[in-house]
Amino acid sequence: MIKATKLDKSTVVRILSRSFQDNKSVNYIVRQDSGRLLRIDRLIEYSFLTCMDSGEIFLSEDEQCCALVLFPDRKKVTLNAIWRDLKLIFSVTGLRTVLKVLKRESLIKKQYPSGGELYYIWFVACTPESQGKGKGTRMMRFLLSEALSMKRPVYLETSTERNIRWYEGLGLHVYNQLDLGYTLYFLKNY
Repeated sequence: MIKATKLDKSTVVRILSRSFQDNKSVNYIVRQDSGRLLRIDRLIEYSFLTCMDSGEIFLSEDEQCCALVLFPDRKKVTLNAIWRDLKLIFSVTGLRTVLKVLKRESLIKKQYPSGGELYYIWFVACTPESQGKGKGTRMMRFLLSEALSMKRPVYLETSTERNIRWYEGLGLHVYNQLDLGYTLYFLKNY
């Protein structure tokens, strides 16, 4: 695995946008109109830039899998971060759904320990044609190893029920779930 740089943004956006275009959690956030796919790209760009500032981004050598990892304890309020948030509201969620999205984010944050040093896997995916070939498992094992070396517990959430057994096979377990009109499962490794 390689650590991504800003030069890898378009590759990461391509991988994640294609993999998450039908994801319930992503589509809950993204305004549902004729520009939905472009809005998903903008959401991934937002996440990429946030992780560049306050986390890490990994890419497989063949550029078919990637992961966005966020360290919430390193997230700072800056003018750049505020500008990014405003762009997210206007280009992804829309003003009408911003309260719904903020409520969702508040509910999600309550599921994680406050003030702790987490290894939060925000997005992890392979291109659709690379799925089911062990590449995602290699990426997750790498991430779990990185988290262990940093002595940070791994946290993530998924709305994709079929992925739960895969995560459990990697040593994570579901510790809570929320009903947001779809079920959001919370997983951790301890």
